[in-house]
Amino acid sequence: MPSKRQALEALRAEVISCRQCPRLVACREKAAKEPPRRFVGQRYWARPLPGFGDPDARIVVVGLAPAAHGGNRTGRFFTGDQSGVWLFRALFQAGLANQALSESADDGLTLLGAYVTAAVRCAPPANKPTPAEKRRCLPYFVRELEILRPTVLVALGSFAWGVCLSARGALGRELPKPRPKFGHLAEARFPEGTTLVGSYHPSQQNTFTGKLTEPMLRAVFERARSLAAAT
Repeated sequence: MPSKRQALEALRAEVISCRQCPRLVACREKAAKEPPRRFVGQRYWARPLPGFGDPDARIVVVGLAPAAHGGNRTGRFFTGDQSGVWLFRALFQAGLANQALSESADDGLTLLGAYVTAAVRCAPPANKPTPAEKRRCLPYFVRELEILRPTVLVALGSFAWGVCLSARGALGRELPKPRPKFGHLAEARFPEGTTLVGSYHPSQQNTFTGKLTEPMLRAVFERARSLAAAT
C-alpha cells in the first residue's frame, strides 16, 4: 500500500496533466502569455496546481483557486500574491509554517502539520469558476481528503466552505441539518471527528476594507491548531 506521500505524488501528477476545462486552460495560458509589466520575462507555471504541505497534516486549508499572476505564475497556491502574504504570515504565527513569506515554489517554505489546497486548480476568469468547473475539480479535493484524513478543515471564503460540504457528500458522509452556514470563525463539527472552520478569504477586497484583519486571521489558525491538538 502506498504511503501518504506516494499517494499525494501520484495525485499531483494527475492534477498537473488535467485539461478538462477549456475555459480555464485558455485563461491560465493567456495570463502566462500576457503578464503585467512587473512579471514580464518570468516563466509561468500555467498548469493546474496540486495541493502542497505536510503529508501528515491534521489541518487542511482550502482556498478558491490560484491567482492568475500568483499561483498560476509560481506553481504553488497563494505563493507570490497578496493573499498569500496574509495567509503564510498567519500560518507562521500559528506555528504551522517555517517562514512568514512565500514568493516562489523553491523558497524553502515548509508547512508543519498543515496542507494547502483549493476548490479549483486553475486560475478562472474574474476569479469566478462555473458550477461545472467546480464539479470537475471536486474529485481531486475528495482524494486529498481520503489520503490525508485531516481533523480540521479551514475554508477561506464561502465558496471553499461549500466545496468542503460537497466533498462530504462525495465521501458518502451525512451533513448536519440544517446545513451549516459560512461565517468568520463559524464551526461545523461532524460525527467522525472532523471540524470545519470558516474564515473570510485574505483577498485584497477583504483586507483593504478591514473586513478581515490580521488578528482575525490569526485567530482562525490558533483555533484550528487548538482543535487539531484536541483530537
